[in-house]
Amino acid sequence: MSAWWAVLGGAAACYLLKLAGLSVPASVLDRPLVRAVADRLPIALLAGLVAVQVLAGDRGVVLDARAAGLLAALGLLLLRAPFLVVVVGSALTAAVLRHVGLMS
Repeated sequence: MSAWWAVLGGAAACYLLKLAGLSVPASVLDRPLVRAVADRLPIALLAGLVAVQVLAGDRGVVLDARAAGLLAALGLLLLRAPFLVVVVGSALTAAVLRHVGLMS
């Protein structure tokens, strides 16, 4: 039962955080520094999450098919491929490398 309280508490905290963000005056949001941070922070957080999911192992950094898939995605993004092509190309790269036994 305590897990449900944690879920409900987390939901309430997220709601209050969102409400606090909506109550910030427009004059604060119009500042160039605030706008720059608000534009770049989600991208930085997502990049950090992807890096941890791809490179983290039990006891250190692991380079496997996921890292190769990430490099394939980076290459496709630099070629300005559509998002779906980037996702499928990355997944196919990792799958092929695992299938042929080059990487685990």
